Amino acid sequence: MLAQAVCRIGLGLGTQSLPIVGNSLRRFCSDGVDDLKKALSELIPEQQERLKALKKNYGSKSLGEVTVDMAIGGMRGIPGMLWETSLLDPEEGIRFRGLSIPDLQAQLPSAVPGGQPIPEGLLWLLLTGKVPTKEQAVSVTEELRERSHLGAHVLKVLNSLPDDAHPMSQLSVGVMALQSGSHFAAAYTRGTHKSKYWETVYEDSMDLIAKLPQLAAMIYRRTYKGGEQINPHHKLDWAANLAYMMGYEDSGCHEMMRMYQTIHSDHEGGNVSAHTTHLVGSALSDPYLSYAAGMNGLAGPLHGLANQEVLRWLKDLTAKLGPQPDKEAVRKYVEDTLASGKVVPGYGHAVLRKTDPRYTCQVGS
Repeated sequence: MLAQAVCRIGLGLGTQSLPIVGNSLRRFCSDGVDDLKKALSELIPEQQERLKALKKNYGSKSLGEVTVDMAIGGMRGIPGMLWETSLLDPEEGIRFRGLSIPDLQAQLPSAVPGGQPIPEGLLWLLLTGKVPTKEQAVSVTEELRERSHLGAHVLKVLNSLPDDAHPMSQLSVGVMALQSGSHFAAAYTRGTHKSKYWETVYEDSMDLIAKLPQLAAMIYRRTYKGGEQINPHHKLDWAANLAYMMGYEDSGCHEMMRMYQTIHSDHEGGNVSAHTTHLVGSALSDPYLSYAAGMNGLAGPLHGLANQEVLRWLKDLTAKLGPQPDKEAVRKYVEDTLASGKVVPGYGHAVLRKTDPRYTCQVGS
């Protein structure tokens, strides 16, 4: 979501539209460019002009018919946005800049030889459209490390919340505690040309991405580990550091976190959390405000909270039927759940019609 925000706001057109990027983007970024912001500074002006041309030449063209059912169904099937960082195909699943999850595992740089890709490499791919070199991915790791410091006020704010505050509520509050440091908000107050919005959006987005692992680990340790915090390890990459600060030092856990964060880094632009981030950002709210809003959308049981609801449902099932219930007992439990007007969480997807490749990747790793 933050990667998309940099692209959209960088075009000076808010966050409800994205450039359609073709071969010119694929040609971009020579092997000698190891700085992500420099890479974007060379890319964005061309994309600003391309989107202006798109609006000028095709702005009056119809994208299709909108039915009442589509509107009632939450805009399902209505082409209302442009985005480019990922695409969810009903049959193939998620693709990032055209690359499948197996493609990412084969092509993106890894922290260990033959290991899982690091999310820093995917961030480069999402923003530039090109698979990074090892050096480019490492440069992102180093940049995020330099930006990762959290002020003492963040933990103080978290600790002011009730002990049983939901982790997602804590995350939203924690992000808002960081908002006072927004470069974009300060630059907009001073006055800046819209063609330069992307520069401070980049600064905010990279700062936030850098700080999220420690913030998430703080919330995890506060909620589940008695509040004892673990300082970051200054030689680990972004995802491995998250696992480390949560309290997991095993290299296998670090590899799992790298894989998990990579395959979940983006998921199209129209789902609840991404769309909310886009919508709030379209008002030129800074990335902290936009991201916090997106996380509040993610917290809903029909979106990100569905993971928790699945675990809750399974725990209730085993509590009532025992740890090894037979097939008929499970069938009856499912039927009773549906008959009561509830849903079985985790079943059904708005787009996918085959097994989610993210699931396949996790099971096989």
